[in-house]
Amino acid sequence: MDISAKTGFGKDPDIFATVTPDRPVITYYDDATGERTELSGATLGNWAAKTANMLVDGYGLGPGDRAAVMLPPHWQTAAVLIGAWTAGLAADWVEPRFVDLASTRAKLAVPVEVGFTTVALAADGPAATDRFLLGLDPMALPLREVPAGFLDYVAEVRQYGDRFAGAPIPAGAAASSDGTTFEEWQRLAQAMADEYDLHRGDRVLVDAADLANPVHWLLAPFAAGASIVLCANLDPAKLSARVETERVTRVLGS
Repeated sequence: MDISAKTGFGKDPDIFATVTPDRPVITYYDDATGERTELSGATLGNWAAKTANMLVDGYGLGPGDRAAVMLPPHWQTAAVLIGAWTAGLAADWVEPRFVDLASTRAKLAVPVEVGFTTVALAADGPAATDRFLLGLDPMALPLREVPAGFLDYVAEVRQYGDRFAGAPIPAGAAASSDGTTFEEWQRLAQAMADEYDLHRGDRVLVDAADLANPVHWLLAPFAAGASIVLCANLDPAKLSARVETERVTRVLGS
């Protein structure tokens, strides 16, 4: 899927215009489990397209509808967010670590059309008409058990095609529930990329614990035309070797 052609991020500078189909765009590490998962632009695009098709064809959603995404930095989180934006939804990311804060609880209590969260956070997840759980399995395996009232994201999304041919997103459509448009998010991502001094072709290592917001770990690198080495539970002792092995040119966080 041509990500930039299907999302609302379609004007210059285009956040997804430099996503190269046959090259790695996200390499995900979890040093607590030893996981390393690498996605090419084509693979990420397929996951995003499946998500968009599921939301549009499976659940009748589109521009004007809202998604709440309470997921940690992860390659599947990228697929969910890009898929929701591709479908034209206003997608809000909710910081999973702050579910006990009053402001976060108030945000989660506002009903939306669709919500995504993890098995561990199911009880604290967003109020939504349709609620999806992600196990974040390294092999993207389906859940063994699905609690009542929830859907298994991986099991559901695999049923849909990996090419999205939906209608173009209307000009001025909101990319988040506060009314911020795709164009405004795009400018913010580009400004953040400039602040981090990111450039086309950079290989950007991101400490997920320090920069959990997708504006930092996903949108800003993509706006610059960089690829991402996203590290959860980063072991400081492994940082130098990883920078060399992954040919990292910029380190964010840590």
